[in-house]
Amino acid sequence: MQRLTWLALAVTLGLAEARTARADEEKVPLDKVPKEVMDAVKGRFPGAKLLGASKEKEDGKTVYEISLTYKNHHHDVTVQPDGKVLGIERELPAKDLPKAVAEALAAKYPKATYKTVEELLKGDGKLKGYEVLLVTAEKKTLEVVLDPDGKVLKEEKKGKKDDD
Repeated sequence: MQRLTWLALAVTLGLAEARTARADEEKVPLDKVPKEVMDAVKGRFPGAKLLGASKEKEDGKTVYEISLTYKNHHHDVTVQPDGKVLGIERELPAKDLPKAVAEALAAKYPKATYKTVEELLKGDGKLKGYEVLLVTAEKKTLEVVLDPDGKVLKEEKKGKKDDD
């Protein structure tokens, strides 16, 4: 899923090592998530509606991803078992993209339609970039990661058209 691609951005920016394949992702009932993880998420997003959780390995270490709704935006928060927040992905309307990012997307992918747009944040809340799932005018589905200035850092084909 595109929800964890913030780590790919972090690798590109030299902030973290690559995440292993998501085949080891496992859904976890919210009541089985470690207290430290839940406390960190609830402390960072007071009053959020918690939607679900999963657990997976990242470089041999377990991390949890908590999906939630906070202030009318969907968020995915990646947290270590000790409660350290590693990253946050926040969905936002395409109209809320910064001008430089919106212009870069329009120039590279004219007439594309945006399926999801996410703001990628480090664990400390610092903006790292944006991730956009889009369909090009040629009907190719792409996941595009951009830095805050609109530079394309990663482009990955998604969906049935991967074999083009």
